[in-house]
Amino acid sequence: MRLSRYFMPILKENPKEAEIVSHRLMLRAGMIRQQSQGIYSWLPLGKRVLDKVNAIIRDEQNRAGAIELSMPTLQSAELWQESGRYDAYGKEMLRIKDRQDRPMLYGPTNEEMVTDIFRSSVKSYKDLPLNLYHIQLKFRDEIRPRFGTMRSREFMMKDAYSFDLTRAAAEHSYNKMFAAYLRTFDRLGLRAIPMRADTGPIGGKLSHEFIILADTGESEVFCHKDFVDFDIPGAHTDFDSVEGLQAIFDKWTSLYAATSEMHDEAAFNAVPEGDRLSARGIEVGHIFYFGTKYSEPMGAKVQGPDGKEHFVHMGSYGIGPTRLVPAIIEASHDDNGIIWPASVAPFDIVVINMKAGDQACDDTCEPIYAALSKAGKDVLYDDTDDRAGTKFATADLIGVPVQIIAGPRAVANGEVEVKDRKTGARETMTIEAAINRFVA
Repeated sequence: MRLSRYFMPILKENPKEAEIVSHRLMLRAGMIRQQSQGIYSWLPLGKRVLDKVNAIIRDEQNRAGAIELSMPTLQSAELWQESGRYDAYGKEMLRIKDRQDRPMLYGPTNEEMVTDIFRSSVKSYKDLPLNLYHIQLKFRDEIRPRFGTMRSREFMMKDAYSFDLTRAAAEHSYNKMFAAYLRTFDRLGLRAIPMRADTGPIGGKLSHEFIILADTGESEVFCHKDFVDFDIPGAHTDFDSVEGLQAIFDKWTSLYAATSEMHDEAAFNAVPEGDRLSARGIEVGHIFYFGTKYSEPMGAKVQGPDGKEHFVHMGSYGIGPTRLVPAIIEASHDDNGIIWPASVAPFDIVVINMKAGDQACDDTCEPIYAALSKAGKDVLYDDTDDRAGTKFATADLIGVPVQIIAGPRAVANGEVEVKDRKTGARETMTIEAAINRFVA
């Protein structure tokens, strides 16, 4: 992508409305634009990151055996009346009526709808276990939206829903998502700690929030410091192994970790003082097991091996991609801008032509851009006529992991400079060596 043809509205000054680093940098880098309170457009640079986040989430859901579908954002109130949540949910739910005066709502979550899909199609235990997920925009009318897309009214959610014949089978499904979430956040460059949590309006009997530690976190969290060094389940993880997944769950719940709502001061004080960690945290995922809370009132039953009908046991599992993007920035930035993990960076490499229009610089940058693009790299080519300082500031601000810099002096010697955005390390090398480093 040539920067001269790209839409990336950079802001030179810090926006006054931005309270935290991620909101400020997302606005300055031209990733998002506020349309109204708590509602944002994702501009091209931001959407590239969001798409890469979603791709990792989708990959790990599929690896764990979940199956993707797509459900509508608008839902009939009748389904929520069946479950008993329509009146109980509160003002966060946007209630509307269609032209026939039928009550509807903009879905804040999809337990009722997916249960309706299940009960109309699945009748036998032989079709279980089943886990259905989608990635979709949702709406909750937050009383105080803030921090940009960290806490917005319209947001994107990956929500998965598991269906099992028994509680034991449902807990295995829960453990699948538990392990999948650990892998997902690790691939996003985050260390997420699962903490006992309140089930909230979704309800349920077993619940964990996945928390990353950050000074701008919304609430205080408490945990054992050893969580920071725990090994993440590998790509070889067998998601069909009951014992293997239970061992992962047991390890990651063996030490104290709780959100402020579930905090037990006495239990925390029992942790050796040097091992206690209290900090602010950002929730990036939440998983629930809630048994037959929805299947019973909505009649979601299957025939068991005993020939009798049984209400299915369910769980739900949420990750907010539009919340994850600012969370990653909160965890990875410096005074100059964003430092993206390579897995979600909007571009892999930025080629900076220090003197666009100069024949030697152009003749150096064009082949580099072409070769890297042909090799499958996402390349941003800064071919603008901006000053050198502006080009460097832009490259640092948007956080692309690698910068290849071609200036007249280096080019005259057949060389370019390669800069690592994270470490700041710079290395001068031949043009051929620069290309080979990233296409090998």
